[in-house]
Amino acid sequence: MYKVTLNNGVEMPILGYGVFQIRDPEECERCVLDALDVGYRLIDTAAAYMNEEAVGRAIKRSGVPREEIFVTTKLWIQDASYEGARRAFEKSLARLQLDYLDLYLIHQPFGDVYGAWRAMQELYREGRVRAIGVSNFYPDRLIDLIMHNEVVPAVNQVETHPFCQQIEAHKIMREYRVQIESWGPFAEGRNNIFSNEVLLAIAQKHNRTVAQVILRWLIQREVVAIPKTVRRERMVENFSVFDFELDLEDMEAIATLDTKKSVFFDHRDPEVVKRLGSVKLDL
Repeated sequence: MYKVTLNNGVEMPILGYGVFQIRDPEECERCVLDALDVGYRLIDTAAAYMNEEAVGRAIKRSGVPREEIFVTTKLWIQDASYEGARRAFEKSLARLQLDYLDLYLIHQPFGDVYGAWRAMQELYREGRVRAIGVSNFYPDRLIDLIMHNEVVPAVNQVETHPFCQQIEAHKIMREYRVQIESWGPFAEGRNNIFSNEVLLAIAQKHNRTVAQVILRWLIQREVVAIPKTVRRERMVENFSVFDFELDLEDMEAIATLDTKKSVFFDHRDPEVVKRLGSVKLDL
């Protein structure tokens, strides 16, 4: 498994498995067990996904040594404060049945993210988490956080796929040594991504699937990806991307698909801010 090295020296698998929207506990546990059996060693969850317990059970049942698994979870908006983050971290750790986390992220750029970051810096220095980072932070918010705190985020997990490639944001992250990580690498199937003519042509050229082409494209850009599927055969398909390469012509063709816009929502839209900020979860 190819890994990236974060700005604090911690190694992180470049390809992982995400459990967003797998709410049924038994299904989630089965999926994580399958993913670990296939070979995935990065598992991405969040308090807001309401499935940390199932992820923890699967990790325990898997038989894979804890030190081989890179576990990520995230802090939801309602807990984005100093005290809230300390409490939420302990709850997530207990639900996951773990002694430490590999990566803890601020899930959304809302609420008291500066108070939360102070708490996360402490948890990092205490050795409770190996790396800390953020998610959905646009470049201006990311730079502001970096300039006013001691620990630079190790990761920024943002929407990244062929229709929203994050080219400029990625340049800024490289400048500050923040690792970009893709959520929604397949755009959740939007814009008919799996029947896109450009991607289909590249897939046929390499005798691969569109999903494999997308993941290979991300890997060659050094973007960590966490595709989600509930089907074991798709897990195997998504994991089988380390034995071929896209050429320059392929990469340039995919670059033409970039709309530079989200296919989901804009975090600067006041209605989005209100909607996400009003979501109170039973955590």
